[in-house]
Amino acid sequence: MLAMSEVNCIKTLRNEKGLSISQIADTLDINWRTAKKYGDGDQLPQEKTFLKKRMMYEERWGEIVLDWLEEDSKVKKKLRRTNKQMHEELVALGFPGSYRTVCDFIVNCKAARDDEQSKGYERLAHPEGEAQVDFGVMEAVHEGEIVDVHALIMSFPASNTGFVVPLPSENQECFLSGLKLLFKQAGGIPLSIRIDNLTPAVKKVRGSEGEAQLTDEFMAFKNHYGFKVQVCNPRSGHEKGNVERKVGYVRYNFFSVPPVIKDFDDLTEQLYQKFLIDRKRMHYRKEAIIEDLWACEQKQLLKLPDNDYSVFKQTTIKFNKYNEFKLDQHLIHVPKAKNYSQLYCITFWNEFKVITNEGEVLLSDARPYMRKRRLIPWKDILKDWVYKPRVVGHSRYREYLPARVREYLLTPSLSLRKQRINEIITLLVQYDMKGINEQFYELISKNDEVVSNPYDVEWSQYDALQPIGGVNHEGNH
Repeated sequence: MLAMSEVNCIKTLRNEKGLSISQIADTLDINWRTAKKYGDGDQLPQEKTFLKKRMMYEERWGEIVLDWLEEDSKVKKKLRRTNKQMHEELVALGFPGSYRTVCDFIVNCKAARDDEQSKGYERLAHPEGEAQVDFGVMEAVHEGEIVDVHALIMSFPASNTGFVVPLPSENQECFLSGLKLLFKQAGGIPLSIRIDNLTPAVKKVRGSEGEAQLTDEFMAFKNHYGFKVQVCNPRSGHEKGNVERKVGYVRYNFFSVPPVIKDFDDLTEQLYQKFLIDRKRMHYRKEAIIEDLWACEQKQLLKLPDNDYSVFKQTTIKFNKYNEFKLDQHLIHVPKAKNYSQLYCITFWNEFKVITNEGEVLLSDARPYMRKRRLIPWKDILKDWVYKPRVVGHSRYREYLPARVREYLLTPSLSLRKQRINEIITLLVQYDMKGINEQFYELISKNDEVVSNPYDVEWSQYDALQPIGGVNHEGNH
């Protein structure tokens, strides 16, 4: 086959110079038939086809490998033959080819099988009244410490409306209690809810078709409220893509800087108000205000039941010899627990109680994870502020400082501010930031003119913070 430059030369000599076929053949020293083919013939583009030849396609070896691949597809992956094992078994049958020949054939077979299966996604339809639910982990700050917030988010794809409830964990009590509050915020119950394989709702996926089996507690909850459940296929997050995007939207718009909260009730109200404002924007595709779309979709929701559904779990307690039992990976001590033949633990989403057979309450307290906190790395932050003292006034960490320390550091003089930052860094060797704030006047130098008279500042307005509590599931927003 000639190169395109040579074909072009033949065409030029024939059509523009007027040479005969024989003259072209002599001039270019090529065969007369070749000169005739390219001089007078048309070179039209044609699709190339490749015939599969050689021993794997023309003899029985390929059929044997195909049979093995089909057979292996029905067993667990670890029990399937490797390419090397297939080659060895073929050689034992008299196969004259190489290991590479077998590998290439298997690659081509798998590629052909994948081509038969569609790798694209179906565009899912979302009728009004259908919701999607998922958790997202965020961070908030309470009394100068970081709190992990498990935000339960419910989105309605038809109108792109969202609701969110902050919770301390993702266990069954939190999940069902969160759904109750989401229903109240929405003013009704979705016709159906699409979830992934959440542990509080799905106990296992059975069969090759991935049919989900719901937990008994979630089934009872579903039957009470009357909604349907759609469980996504394993590893198919795109089937609830709207709520997946809503989780990211909440994280990047409402939690990019961890908000300062008084308790979970306070954060719930903050998020509810933010979503009310958020509904005033345009829908990303329908060119309508989300609030207007939601007003129409809300009419499709089921009515809230008259009877409240109590969410709790009651379990029999097993104590060790120290009168302790484990709850949320923490040991809980119950005085004289061994004096009773049997005790029970009733857990709610935010608290627990230990009762006897007669219903007497021996112990009642917040669940251990309600006190779970992480310290803000103040030492590293303050070390950065030493080199850039001006940044303190607009740092994202400014609002997390205790009131007295914040006022102390926000002095107009940058040189004095740097000096005070170093002083706080020194104190952090022995105290945490909360302890420094509580013993502020004893720890800070008495000679500092700014704090020589503590009564110049009304500190009570900064210190009036409530201890962290829980979501008020009976409150109205």
